[in-house]
Amino acid sequence: MKILYGVQGTGNGHISRASAMLAAFKDYPELDITWLLSGRDKSRGCGDIDKFEWRAGFTFATENGRIDLLKTARCNNLYRFWRDISTLQLDDYDLLITDFEPVLAHAARKRGLPTVGLGHQYAFRYPIPLRGSNAFVKGLMDNFAPADRSVGLHWHHFDQPILPPIVDLTIPAELPPVQPDKVLVYLPFENLDEIQQMCSHWLDYEFHIYHPAAGLRDAGNLHLRPISRAGFKQDLLSSAKVITNSGFELISECLQLGKAILAKPVHGQMEQLSNAAALAELNYATVVDELQPQLIRNWLKADVRPVQITYPDVAAALAKWIAGGCKQSEAELAGALWN
Repeated sequence: MKILYGVQGTGNGHISRASAMLAAFKDYPELDITWLLSGRDKSRGCGDIDKFEWRAGFTFATENGRIDLLKTARCNNLYRFWRDISTLQLDDYDLLITDFEPVLAHAARKRGLPTVGLGHQYAFRYPIPLRGSNAFVKGLMDNFAPADRSVGLHWHHFDQPILPPIVDLTIPAELPPVQPDKVLVYLPFENLDEIQQMCSHWLDYEFHIYHPAAGLRDAGNLHLRPISRAGFKQDLLSSAKVITNSGFELISECLQLGKAILAKPVHGQMEQLSNAAALAELNYATVVDELQPQLIRNWLKADVRPVQITYPDVAAALAKWIAGGCKQSEAELAGALWN
């Protein structure tokens, strides 16, 4: 079976999910998969996937923790986006899968070809915790990367045919010891100088700060790190607490590992705001709207008992489902996995 699998590269969560699916597909050598990446520079790569096609796609720009609509309009070329949709070759494939990747999704819709949508964003088609939504935002979510058949992922099923998250996390047989004073900070949409200033208040904690604008530098209790998948995962394993935006994949990993989470959503982004609402409703994390020093101090000093959830191997289940021709219904698949 020949498959074209589109991956939205705006957030690292999509890349992590694709890396997990790549590993799961290795059990099915009869599947011939072509990967398509869009939404990030080609030079940044696609995680563990070395060979992939690339299109510019569409991305959202942020400034100081908020969606910047003017910057978003400037960094996207609608003519090129439409051209990529019109010229994408789909005829040779038996199955089209999109992880919220819009070029493949709209190319398939334009030609009347069925697609399978697989990812967190497809969970928002069901009645789940929502925040920051309105008719325009809902229309944008529904039509950004449309799919004829959608498989949504979330931290809880909310009594809907939603699957557990795909956790791209290899846990070593011998875990590194958790350091009680070690805090992992991943706030890629926030201003790096403000993050450093915020963390410099508490000298009795060691802050390991990963950020796209950071170089490799240690300054007292602040340990700045450029984005590095291997280094990040290692620091995640040994951290006691995590400060992050409310992106889906990292928080899924934190829940699997049992890390205390402080989540600050990106303002103006419905997905992040809704994730924060779900975390608060489920009592899975401490959620703040702003990174105020007093709120962070209270969280650091509080005796927080983190939530730990052992999610099943969703990537393996989906690879098996895809190799078998996607015959099970989403409800049957979700029921088996949650059970």
